Amino acid sequence: MAIVNRTPDSFFDRGATYEFGAALERVHEVVAAGAEIIDIGGVKAAPGADVDVAEELGRTVGFVAAVRHAYPDVVISVDTWRHEVGRAVCEAGADLLNDAWGGYDERLAEVAAEYGAALVCTHAGGVTPRTRPHRAAYDDVMTDVLQRTLALADRAVALGVDPRSILIDPAHDFAKNTRQSLAVTQRLGEMTATGWPVLVSLSNKDFVGETLDLPVGERLTGTLAATAICAWLGASVFRVHQVAPTRQVLDMVGAIRGTREPALTLRGLA
Repeated sequence: MAIVNRTPDSFFDRGATYEFGAALERVHEVVAAGAEIIDIGGVKAAPGADVDVAEELGRTVGFVAAVRHAYPDVVISVDTWRHEVGRAVCEAGADLLNDAWGGYDERLAEVAAEYGAALVCTHAGGVTPRTRPHRAAYDDVMTDVLQRTLALADRAVALGVDPRSILIDPAHDFAKNTRQSLAVTQRLGEMTATGWPVLVSLSNKDFVGETLDLPVGERLTGTLAATAICAWLGASVFRVHQVAPTRQVLDMVGAIRGTREPALTLRGLA
């Protein structure tokens, strides 16, 4: 899942794909690099300038339609917590609603059911969208992650979302400090054991930066290490900025696990 941010203030690319043309060029690049899902966002997760519904619609709906026209078979995801945006992007051709704020707008799951869209059920600790964690505390962080994401998944099924179209996401950094994000990474097997496919969004996040004491632009190696661990523990979808190196890590882990054949097996045969 490749990240394409139609925002002027993304923490990673600093607005590099805010403009329509630049964002579409980014889609071409990531599809060529092996992305299977395009995740389009119109509002950055962190605090910042207010983005109302109309502005978010303007950043996402037309772009979803353009991506759908260019790539009829690619899976299009939209990162939003608002049902109004969810409805409009589904009408424009989106396949997946990435509810990164854990059901804050309860009507978003209803939209997914109405349009037959897939849905990401995310652990956000019940916090308000676009807020940073402050002294996040859990008796057991993975227990809370499981309780909240499984409850969201069950509700989505009850509303009519196809169970085959639901993913759960522990949401590294969201309502979590670095130690808590490391803990859910270590225990990710408890999520994959539920039977729901697990999405992880690890790319260049603060838990990587704090663990290694590195700024945003130097977190790729740590991100790939966390990616390999999550892949080994059974995660299914990886939301990333850097597609090509992530694709290589996932292919290598798959070959070691025996779920993917090596590209070549010539060594020792000549």
